Amino acid sequence: MSDIEITVGICAYNEAQIIERAIRSIFSQKLSGIVVKEVLVVSSGSTDDTDEIVTKLIPEFPPLRLFRQEKREGKNSAINCYLDNKTCDIVVMLNADNVFGTDDSLQKLVEPFRDPKVGITGGRPIPTNDKKDKIGFAVHMMWCMHHELALVHPKIGELIAFRDIGTRLPTDMQSDEDIIRMKLEQAGYICVYVGDSIILNRGPETLEDFMKQRIRVNIGECTMKKMYDYDIPTWNTKYLIHALYDSIHELGFHPYKMLYVAMLERKCRRIAQEHVDKGEDNMSIWDRVDSTKKL
Repeated sequence: MSDIEITVGICAYNEAQIIERAIRSIFSQKLSGIVVKEVLVVSSGSTDDTDEIVTKLIPEFPPLRLFRQEKREGKNSAINCYLDNKTCDIVVMLNADNVFGTDDSLQKLVEPFRDPKVGITGGRPIPTNDKKDKIGFAVHMMWCMHHELALVHPKIGELIAFRDIGTRLPTDMQSDEDIIRMKLEQAGYICVYVGDSIILNRGPETLEDFMKQRIRVNIGECTMKKMYDYDIPTWNTKYLIHALYDSIHELGFHPYKMLYVAMLERKCRRIAQEHVDKGEDNMSIWDRVDSTKKL
């Protein structure tokens, strides 16, 4: 059985405090039959030491390459950049502020591509926030529901791998993995959720940051519905009720906290829908949520 060669793409904007950790996370993975041929970092208008840190790591990790964009052009532009410069058909999209949670998470994420019908896979994000904190609980509840829903109807995000079939992303909107998935499904490929491929991330730590992030995500999902009539499973009430019920088994029953999170998300979705209805859905470049940058 031949090896699967992969490209790992990382988008970076002023990630000096965390970019090295993400890169080392890739090269510390234990792989069998899978080869990381290249790791492409696109630094989009970074003004800190991001570029210098990546450059200093290249002698230690020869597959590592840096592409600089002179000004910040948004995540989709950065993704297009590494897609245009890669040499592998299978691409892993890793966020600069995340690290793999186990030493075989990358192996598990990529292994399904031995089936030619598989077009895209997604791993399981697990936040490092404190569940005892109100916003920390909200972050855990959102990702726990994401996991439970994905087990029923694959929903991917935060960590994905996909076959590049030539799709390039519009640079005037912020949806990325949903567009890639939609194009692959239209081409006849299937999506696989890999629940034991773990990625660690940091959720927002303040109410302001939580709402900023959730409004941004929901604007992207509302835009997908508006522009492509593409349904996102996290907007399906039946799936959400099922995910909430199953989340209680993992998080415990906390009715007041859960009601608080549900009300917050409902408010964020309403605000997002209002933005899209008014035509204010250009979210190609957004304000950083700084509290998510300390894993």
